[in-house]
Amino acid sequence: MSASLATVSYLGASILFILCLGGLSNQETARRGNFYGVLGMTIAVLATVFGPRVSAAGLPWIIGAMVVGGGIGLYAARVVKMTQMPELVALMHSMVGLAACLVGFASYIDTSIAMSGAEKLIHEVEIYVGILIGAVTFSGSVIAFCKLSGKIGGKPLLLPGRHFINLIGLLVVIYFGAQFLHAETVAEGMLPLIVMTVISLLFGVHMVMAIGGADMPVVVSMLNSYSGWAAAATGFMLSNDLLIVIGALVGSSGAILSYIMCAAMNRNFLSVIAGGFGSDGGTPAPKPAAGSVEPAGEVNPILAAETAELLREAKNVIIVPGYGMAVAQAQHIVYEITSLLREKGVNVRFGIHPVAGRMPGHMNVLLAEAKVPYDIVFEMDELNEDFPDTDVAMVIGANDIVNPAAQEDPASPIAGMPVLEVWKAKTSIVMKRSMASGYAGVDNPLFYKDNNRMLFGDAKKMLDEVLIALKA
Repeated sequence: MSASLATVSYLGASILFILCLGGLSNQETARRGNFYGVLGMTIAVLATVFGPRVSAAGLPWIIGAMVVGGGIGLYAARVVKMTQMPELVALMHSMVGLAACLVGFASYIDTSIAMSGAEKLIHEVEIYVGILIGAVTFSGSVIAFCKLSGKIGGKPLLLPGRHFINLIGLLVVIYFGAQFLHAETVAEGMLPLIVMTVISLLFGVHMVMAIGGADMPVVVSMLNSYSGWAAAATGFMLSNDLLIVIGALVGSSGAILSYIMCAAMNRNFLSVIAGGFGSDGGTPAPKPAAGSVEPAGEVNPILAAETAELLREAKNVIIVPGYGMAVAQAQHIVYEITSLLREKGVNVRFGIHPVAGRMPGHMNVLLAEAKVPYDIVFEMDELNEDFPDTDVAMVIGANDIVNPAAQEDPASPIAGMPVLEVWKAKTSIVMKRSMASGYAGVDNPLFYKDNNRMLFGDAKKMLDEVLIALKA
């Protein structure tokens, strides 16, 4: 393949990636957007593998690596459950960071291209920054994977003087960066490069370990942004325009998504990075902060048959899914109940909070997998005003995103966070295994409200019972 044809292929792939992002912004066009992305990546890979920069001798190695990598990806796609998608995404981000590190070291020790003067300086800056971003992305994503998969608890690890430690690490990285740029030989520059890499790896671990479980959706989108910038840095190191474009697209879109996530939690990006919010999910709630309103009262339990009766008599129903629905794999039962209610003339809609689940769009993906119609799935802002006219608001495994303390308790850790106002419905039904707090470790006054009912048990099992009662 000639250089001009490869350039045209890269241009076409870039356009397809832009169309892919545009398509993924809406549920109705997501499938088409995904197709554009697959097509763009296929063109990009073929243009690179058969392009002028790959020799015939290296082609078998590249094809072999693609077969191995593609086989692993195909296996993962077939066996990984939808509930495991957040940790899989985090693991993929780590691979991008690792690739950036390896490419950076390979580019530095490559003596086939001689550079001098400003060109050499710029190339070394690209290498240093690329490995720095890649190392932070790799180690941070590995820790995020461990937290999301439950291998590490969600409670933030806050070391004494952690901000001072980070500052010292930054100064050391800058110092060794100067040493690296002034190195006369590859051997001389390798030591500062390795030291910087180790510090960056430790910084990635420290940064994500300090972030609590409640901020994990933001962490996933943040690491997505980091992986994009790591890819862009790799593009600069390899002088590959397509990698630069793709990295910039992923990095900027991830940054925008992180901003949206922070706004949905009434948090700012720096406070998320500073860490400290959120504890182990599923643990009893901590003691309320001084001046906060402690939830009071008794919960009102409800049976599956009674739940079915309320749904049968309702005219308007809003279902709010959460991570508990994903864990129980209850989305298909939810779809059956929804279909049955709609056949009976009940207006059923779904309310999705921007940070429901463990990653952006987690609930949308689960509902789409269960064939829930797109036109009855709404964002939080589209539905909040309708709760006063709703007969039944059914919360399936969600907690923090329906917590009235965000509006009623100024001293609450989640004060000011936009939430789905399910307590304004005539009756709200919360499905949970127990009275444990949510991933943020904050107790929920919703459970004790007079118009709320608690349906305890495994979501899938209880919804099965509700479905049987509805059919009867």
